[in-house]
Amino acid sequence: MSVKVDPSGRRSVAAEIDVPGTPEEVWKAIASGPGISSWFVPTTVEGRVGGTTVSHFAPDGSMDSVAQISEWQPPHRFEAKTEEGPGTVATEWIVEARAGGVCTVRVVHSWFADGDDWDSQFEGHAHGWDSFFKLLRYYLEHFPGQESRLVTLAGQSSESVVDTFEGLMTPLGIEDGNVGGPVTPSPDAPPLAGEVLEAMASPYGFSVILRLDDPAPALAHWIGLPMGGPVHVSGRFYLYGPAGVAKEREVETAWGEWLSDRLAAQTAGAEA
Repeated sequence: MSVKVDPSGRRSVAAEIDVPGTPEEVWKAIASGPGISSWFVPTTVEGRVGGTTVSHFAPDGSMDSVAQISEWQPPHRFEAKTEEGPGTVATEWIVEARAGGVCTVRVVHSWFADGDDWDSQFEGHAHGWDSFFKLLRYYLEHFPGQESRLVTLAGQSSESVVDTFEGLMTPLGIEDGNVGGPVTPSPDAPPLAGEVLEAMASPYGFSVILRLDDPAPALAHWIGLPMGGPVHVSGRFYLYGPAGVAKEREVETAWGEWLSDRLAAQTAGAEA
């Protein structure tokens, strides 16, 4: 996903994915607050030219991303602009219908600059969309249009990425590459049942996506990335429907404690 440069000096980077649904259904998922919040981060959208989108990356509002909508053409296209590093950055969202009840979703970040100072950052944005786009596809496959709540968890491990992955996922019955297999947690883990949609681990990071029936209808996403030494671990539970919403606090408490205990055990083992 390299940055493209046109003769005017406009630089851009894009990501896309095919997802199930009509353009109207997909538009609701990528251009409304409740839809975006069901696979990304809690978001509000004022759907009109001149309106704003606000994505909340931290509960206290300290990491809000705010953009102003400059184009609004439902159910196929909108553009929002924000001011950041290189200046004005436009983010364009496009929904294109395909045969067989499928749509292509494409996001394009574009900006003007004389050099490549910001290219690596925006290439990172595009790779980040790849991960979230998988959640978008699974949301539209399994839980389209359902009310949702997001539980986020985080911690750090002093172990390697692969050892961190094994220390967290082996107790859940998850191994690298066992896509399609059931989730089979050990007795000391909180209740968990469902299917493995993705399980990838390498020295550079790991990613696990689960479709859950227990503790609630949900998607769970675990990520581990090395950051200058420690491995940063984050977990997200997207809880769907009335049953999922009712389990928000229970999931936050049970899995927050489990993650903390598992990472502490890894640290103690590394120091022994």
